Amino acid sequence: MNLILAISTAFLFTAASGLAAAQQSPVAAPANGAPGRGQLLYDTHCIQCHTSQIHWRVKNSAHDWATLRAQVERWQGQVGNNWSDGDIDAVAHYLNDTIYHYPVPQKRG
Repeated sequence: MNLILAISTAFLFTAASGLAAAQQSPVAAPANGAPGRGQLLYDTHCIQCHTSQIHWRVKNSAHDWATLRAQVERWQGQVGNNWSDGDIDAVAHYLNDTIYHYPVPQKRG
């Protein structure tokens, strides 16, 4: 029983550390190897319906960075997440970094 408690405590500590680190940097994954904010949001709100197969299908709705970000924005609104622009960017960057690899335009200003 103590082993289960120790494992559960370690898992919760690791998850909390990862969330705290991800909240400080909304786009990039933290240097400590914890998941970034985009991954945490995706894993919490999107993975139930989106397996990796949906991103690899031939009839893909995302064709470049702009359409990828638009799809993230569209679907988070469809399910009522009310994400900020930073949250949308973080999830779009996570998907782009791990799956799509589209060129991301540089921000002006």
